[in-house]
Amino acid sequence: MRNLHDYKVAPPDYVTLKGRHGTVEPYVHDLHLQKLWNGLGGMGINPLLLYFVQDDFGGVDDFGRWLKEVKNNGWLTHIFRSNITGEIVGMASFMRADPSNGVVEIGGVAHGAGMKRSPLSTEVHYLLAKHVFEVLGYRRYEWKCDNKNEPSKTTAARYGFSFEGVFRQHMISKQRNRDTAWFSMLDNEWPTLKAAFEDWLSPDNFGAEGRQLRRLEDIRAELSGQSSQKA
Repeated sequence: MRNLHDYKVAPPDYVTLKGRHGTVEPYVHDLHLQKLWNGLGGMGINPLLLYFVQDDFGGVDDFGRWLKEVKNNGWLTHIFRSNITGEIVGMASFMRADPSNGVVEIGGVAHGAGMKRSPLSTEVHYLLAKHVFEVLGYRRYEWKCDNKNEPSKTTAARYGFSFEGVFRQHMISKQRNRDTAWFSMLDNEWPTLKAAFEDWLSPDNFGAEGRQLRRLEDIRAELSGQSSQKA
């Protein structure tokens, strides 16, 4: 564990991060609203965001008002853009930043059809985590979701977030109780997580049809085993 005697980090800010498959960019309302709405399925956004706490959107204007509201609440929303098509295919936000303790959450995560089950989806989250740990110098990176949201929990675990437990009756969401599942990555875990991400994202890990040869979870388990043996 690092020496925390003089530990100090700045709040996160908007950032542009470019990978081979996709790019993370700051959300700009006048430039991106309609394209983000389209990339998340238009009116199909409501089932996609079933476990978000806000009410269903009646259209793109409602969505835009909500994005402005969460910005006022401290969310730093970023879009995900495909480097191949140039289309906006998803979003996520830095939120609940606690610089004094080196903690920040990635939330408001939504993957449109253009990025699901693709290297792009893994790559953008690798880029965000790398930025949090290596550029910002944070100690803890959080992922939280409705405990009923099995796809989100599966995704968090796949990326290497560790499940920490469930906060019961944590929120009221869409007029019902929400229990919240908490996940995190820590700075001392990042070297192994980073190596697994980079091994998985390597072109050598994909066959002629673009299918993965080794699962991210399997690569991480192998690297974790090697680290334990060295210790």
